[in-house]
Amino acid sequence: MTGELLADSPVAVFSHCFTCSKDLKAIARISRRLAELGVNVLRFDMTGLGGSDGDFSRTHFTSNQADLRSAIQFAESELGSVTGLIGHSFGGAASLAVASDEVARPKTLKAVVAIAAPSDTVHLANLLDRMNPKIQEEGTGEVEIGGRRWMIRREMLDDFRTHQLADQLPKVRAQVIAFHSPTDETVGYDHALRISSLISSENDQPGCSVITLSGADHLLIRHPGDAILVADTAAAFLNRHR
Repeated sequence: MTGELLADSPVAVFSHCFTCSKDLKAIARISRRLAELGVNVLRFDMTGLGGSDGDFSRTHFTSNQADLRSAIQFAESELGSVTGLIGHSFGGAASLAVASDEVARPKTLKAVVAIAAPSDTVHLANLLDRMNPKIQEEGTGEVEIGGRRWMIRREMLDDFRTHQLADQLPKVRAQVIAFHSPTDETVGYDHALRISSLISSENDQPGCSVITLSGADHLLIRHPGDAILVADTAAAFLNRHR
């Protein structure tokens, strides 16, 4: 953990995407900008990725949520009460899942920022299955993501298929903002609309707002300004709901 603790500021935990790490350009850029705007951010590597120990091939959505819960506990002990969760792509799904869990979510949670997040986990299992049918047929297989080969196990796909995020989203008890691009070729824009439709309204006020990132790509690298736009908006949102 590096950086200075900002006094009397919101604390957020940032979860990265599938096969990514906390040092993904967009995540680092957004986190630094948030810090400049008065938000304490803890970004971390999930098991088997980046600087974390462990075997990535033996992880799954269940372990992703466990990793996030551990990161939240660490943030609470070192930074203060966690008021926000931020997640990019599959990390956004994990953030929403934890936010829906009455036991697992931080008692002080007020806001969730989902960036290019999927509305389910089954689609990823199906995608990996199509990329290499041997995963399902033989139990293991490699796929190429981001120019790198990854070992995937059948157990990962099986776990992805057991989670019903659509049943969990109505249980989220925090304000949600979903950033998504209509031209996202990895996770379609319809996922953001579905997330918004499933988040419960409170006092006739929508629980989730969708912000469209026109022309942006999934990793927010095509236009560097997209990451800054996300950070600036998220900072105002996290400071408002704390």
